[in-house]
Amino acid sequence: MQATKHIKKKLTKAALSVVLLAMAVVFLFPLILTVINSFMREQEIENSYSMVTSSSGEQESVLSGKYANVKLIPDMVTLTQYYTALIKRTQFLIKFWNSLIIVVPIILGQILVSSMAAYAFAKLEFIFRDKLFFTYVIIMMMPFQVTLVPNYIMASGLGIVGSYWSIILPGIFGTFGVFLMRQFMMYIPDAYVESAKVDGASQLRIFFSIILPMSKTGLAALAILVFIDNWNMVEQPLIFLQDINMHPLSTYLSSINSGEMGIAFAASTIYMLPMLLIFLYGENYLVQGIQLSGLKG
Repeated sequence: MQATKHIKKKLTKAALSVVLLAMAVVFLFPLILTVINSFMREQEIENSYSMVTSSSGEQESVLSGKYANVKLIPDMVTLTQYYTALIKRTQFLIKFWNSLIIVVPIILGQILVSSMAAYAFAKLEFIFRDKLFFTYVIIMMMPFQVTLVPNYIMASGLGIVGSYWSIILPGIFGTFGVFLMRQFMMYIPDAYVESAKVDGASQLRIFFSIILPMSKTGLAALAILVFIDNWNMVEQPLIFLQDINMHPLSTYLSSINSGEMGIAFAASTIYMLPMLLIFLYGENYLVQGIQLSGLKG
């Protein structure tokens, strides 16, 4: 009986592993295909996807039952697309630095603002504290488009429409960071705060000397999530920045001509690299930060 249960358990685990592996392959296949196609010649890409890149080809493929010829091994590996995107065209690098100019201040600002607000919600007692935090949660659950118009009105009133500040300031005061860090700080025992108060420490010293060092994992998780969210922004630059030269890298792919699929694949691969590297490097911080933030609410 015990052996039968053991066998069933192994079979269940094996079946689950196969299902998860199949799902991983399905989700990773577009990423793998993008990287592979970025090393193909333009002509080879056009030959492989000619049936789906034009409206006439699409209609023909539907009628004839033909599909794109997906290739996982290039006939000849080339770096021409990367050379064109990085060297011959200055737009890519300009927009890359534009992305950093926008994203880095948002990350630093949101870490500071969110952690200080979270400390107040988690460890300080003041009137309407829980009701105010509940309001934060409601705003966090709203779609981005709901707050887009109010943000534009405020930016217009401040006279910063057309500058990076019209994107950076709303990003710094995001609600998700406050929610995440508040949940994380609730896990920190109140005894540390009370002990510091007895020793005469001020709230600022408690925050910077005790709370922040103990919240490194949560801060790392927040930094990763904020980077990924703002690195992929599209609506804000298109609405707040009239000057195309100020747009970030996230809007660059839409400006590539339809006849330059190789460059599009290469640009997409480079565009994904920062997110992938940061995620792989900070995966443990991200998992631990989210797990710990949900232990106590």
